[in-house]
Amino acid sequence: MQEDILIQISQKIKEKRKAKGITVQELANKADVSKGLISQIENNRTVPSLLVLVNIIQALNLDMNEFFNDINHHNQSAKVIVKKQDSYQEFEKENAKGFLYKRVLTRNVKNNPIDIVVLELKKGAKRGQLVKTDAYEYKYIIKGTVEYQVLDQSYTLETGDSIFFDGRLGHKPTNVGEDDALILVIYFFQVTD
Repeated sequence: MQEDILIQISQKIKEKRKAKGITVQELANKADVSKGLISQIENNRTVPSLLVLVNIIQALNLDMNEFFNDINHHNQSAKVIVKKQDSYQEFEKENAKGFLYKRVLTRNVKNNPIDIVVLELKKGAKRGQLVKTDAYEYKYIIKGTVEYQVLDQSYTLETGDSIFFDGRLGHKPTNVGEDDALILVIYFFQVTD
């Protein structure tokens, strides 16, 4: 499955770091950035600036050409895109028990990446702490009951309900229903200089 270049870059950073046996903290120290920033980049929660990206690639002791060599620069001009369910790609954001992510599609719309994901929350799944994403987030509850905390407010969402918010605000979902929940998630990233 071809994905947006920014998503491919974040996944490649994570893969190369793990392959070299480097911790997130070690990479952060070598790249002169915070551990949190590395984690956010690897988990597609923020888009790195060019300077930060170059520092990370150098900190991994990788050649720039080698790093970008197998990044897919696919055609974004297709008018109609059909994605079959079996082509959705599973991925891990943070190590959160009971959170199963599948990437449906990533596209650039007017130079801003949009990431469309299906998130399955197993019964009782919850995050221990609030997380932030450098994107606006839209969540549609396909099935189940999910409590969404955004800052100090909680919202209980049932099948068919949705929520839209600035992901830079601390937030976390909790499956408060009797069964697994399924959520359609759309991230609207804003690329800034």
